Amino acid sequence: MSRIRKALAALAACLVVLAGAAPAAAHEERPVEFPDGSGSVPAYRAGEPDLLVCKTDRADFDRRIAGFPAELKERNARLFRLCQDKGYRHLQEAVDAVDEPGMTIAILPGLYLEEPTQPEPTGECTTLKAPKSSFGYQILSYEQQRRCPTNQNLVAILGKKNLQIEGTGASRGDVIVDGQYRKLNVIRADASDGVYFRNFTVQRSTFNSIYVLASDGFVIDDMLTRWNDEYGFLTFASDHGLYKDCESYGNGDSGLYPGSASDINSDRGYGVDRYAIEIRNCRSHHNMVGYSGTAGNSVWVHDNEFDHNMAGATMDSAFPDHPGLPQDHATFERNLIHDNNLDYYRHIRDGTCNKPPAERGYEKGVVCPQISVPVGSGVIVAGGNHNTFQDNWIYGQQRAAFVLHAVPAFIRGEERLTKQWDTSHDNRYVGNHLGTDRTGASRPNKTSVWWDGQGERNCWSDLAGSSNPPALPSCGDTPGEVSGGGARIAGEPLKLAQLLVCADYNAQERRMPAGCDWYGARGIERIETQVSLAVAAVLALVGGVLWWRTLRRDRWGTAAAAAGAAGLVLDVVGSAGSYAHTAIPQLALLLLGLGWLGLGLRLRTRRPVFAWVTVAMGALTLLDLFDKTVVMVPWLPLSPAWLRTFLGVVWLLWAVVAAARHPLHTDEPETAADTTEPTETPATGPKAATA
Repeated sequence: MSRIRKALAALAACLVVLAGAAPAAAHEERPVEFPDGSGSVPAYRAGEPDLLVCKTDRADFDRRIAGFPAELKERNARLFRLCQDKGYRHLQEAVDAVDEPGMTIAILPGLYLEEPTQPEPTGECTTLKAPKSSFGYQILSYEQQRRCPTNQNLVAILGKKNLQIEGTGASRGDVIVDGQYRKLNVIRADASDGVYFRNFTVQRSTFNSIYVLASDGFVIDDMLTRWNDEYGFLTFASDHGLYKDCESYGNGDSGLYPGSASDINSDRGYGVDRYAIEIRNCRSHHNMVGYSGTAGNSVWVHDNEFDHNMAGATMDSAFPDHPGLPQDHATFERNLIHDNNLDYYRHIRDGTCNKPPAERGYEKGVVCPQISVPVGSGVIVAGGNHNTFQDNWIYGQQRAAFVLHAVPAFIRGEERLTKQWDTSHDNRYVGNHLGTDRTGASRPNKTSVWWDGQGERNCWSDLAGSSNPPALPSCGDTPGEVSGGGARIAGEPLKLAQLLVCADYNAQERRMPAGCDWYGARGIERIETQVSLAVAAVLALVGGVLWWRTLRRDRWGTAAAAAGAAGLVLDVVGSAGSYAHTAIPQLALLLLGLGWLGLGLRLRTRRPVFAWVTVAMGALTLLDLFDKTVVMVPWLPLSPAWLRTFLGVVWLLWAVVAAARHPLHTDEPETAADTTEPTETPATGPKAATA
């Protein structure tokens, strides 16, 4: 059986390759390893700061603190006086002055443009040799970042340990560090264990507002990021991290991105000793995605709100060169995930996103989506394992509350055959509140689950509304306990076709696949409907000719052909978005299955071998119906839809030959068993003589 699985997995992978699926890179960074895990989550230090950053305009400062509570106002006034004598005017200057671990920088209310680090690089920094990303920026080594820290960063924190940077305002909007789209990152903390950001706003980069890389220990506390080409908060290849009480909006990828979190639980089952990163009490809205994480491993996401994005949250194994792939062990609990239906692809279509970033209108609500995403989805797992979703409130999604599909390993650059079906296993969805908000008001999702069917031990419980497929494995009381599940190495054929077409998206080239409903395709424009219509047309043509030449005088054969034709029509209708989650696809399978069976039985005396192939087609179609609507057949490595597709090709070729040959028995009178006409008594008299 293992050899069969490997061969079938190779076949599934080859189908993807032949279809031309090639993901764009969402984030590209120098080769980096995870921290050794010896660090810890840094604690906030409430003492007096070591270094101060402020501006010199006293009138502007007084206006900014005028509404502060008396005690906070007095503190800021005192720090301002001190800062005029011993402080810095730019955050980068203060960072450069940090000369030992454990220092604190306080930023006083004001707008910080970091003028000294804005200019383009000069001297040797203009001729650095480094590979380029698919977005065109150089992928610099850590040594190159140290030599030329302002090539890509407005503020570069490189190798500083336990550094705390906080705003002294009454809220995070009182201190703003503004990149003005002049740099890739507004603030980059690289190999800076224990970095702590608190109580200020960072905005307007050509990639990330705040980027934490290769750091063991970080905290993002009461921070706001907004209006970036890619990410609000990006943390990568880091451990012992905490996001709390944060907010992010207006980003072309996601507000929160804990990518390649330290993969500390990859060899474990459902039991988790600790998480690499915790995200709590944050809100991420009006982005392409609220939360995303390629290789977002061992992340605990709880008590957050992800709303009014294109999709609420995603985790995936779809992009290469991310340590820790495939993604595993994220836990989502008690989150509000709702109304993620915004379609920002219109800004790609009309050319807005081809303008320079500063001219696109991010501050007025423009978002330029960087990758393909199924609009209207709550939580998407694209090739993840051992993820748990429980006690979340998910409502108002115009596509699905949960989306799960596998990603072949070669997509992430892993060529080993045994790896090709190593994603989409052991994902558990239990105790979630679907289709209602916390007040109990009805806010239905269009569907509860969209699943491609691939993987083992995935399970869902406590669903509300329809799902695709209707029959899903259910979760037991113990993690890993599943009933009604299978072990499939490839997703459903039509769903795989949809995913392959939809993945062919490129924001820079303004390329949006015409057949994908993620980008607005409807009805006959959808690839699923086009495939269904093409298959129906071919089957109707060949089957019609076959019926006419062999069974048109057979009442039961005609009835079977009519049932099959009706099934083909309903199959096309059911493939459309408006009907895909109704009972129409199941009715189509039922009629098709009965049609195949009837035709096969009526053909058995004429073309017996071909007849039994036709009966097998009917049996596989009905098995497919059972598999989708009652319970997954546990011992099949491929779904019955694949099996009937393979056999259908054989049947079609055979049917063409059978229809083209000289018809058998078409001119012979039907037997008594084949007709309902009464038997006449022999005629007598003149008429009999005439006859």
